[in-house]
Amino acid sequence: MTRPEAGSTPIRVLVVDDEVDFATALATRLQRRGFSAAAAFSGADAVRSVEEGQFDVVLLDLKMPGMDGLATLREVRRVAPQVRVIVLTGHGTVRTGIEGMQIGAEDFLQKPADIETLSTAIIAVVENARGGHGPEATGGGEG
Repeated sequence: MTRPEAGSTPIRVLVVDDEVDFATALATRLQRRGFSAAAAFSGADAVRSVEEGQFDVVLLDLKMPGMDGLATLREVRRVAPQVRVIVLTGHGTVRTGIEGMQIGAEDFLQKPADIETLSTAIIAVVENARGGHGPEATGGGEG
């Protein structure tokens, strides 16, 4: 796996989940792996964060009160179409994950996804967005 960088800067990730402890812990784990990571705890906060900040990837939970993950995905795609979105769900809603992919998510992972799987997926969507399809982009390199 390559280092988590887009060019010379760390890949910027926004973790969106209404479970505050989960989102905060995941952002911290991503930071330890070399990503620049922040957390948002609602769909509305996520959209505001994407509008105000520069993120490369959003890790988005589907099941949230208020603005759910699909509505958040639509808004993120509208305000920042360049941002890559990976949908996460812990509720076994594969159909909803597929719907998320149909409206613009780049990947869909079920919780609990281990940090290696998440890191590889984040790097892959950034590499694919830049047109890189080598083994490092898909986790097929040495590691």
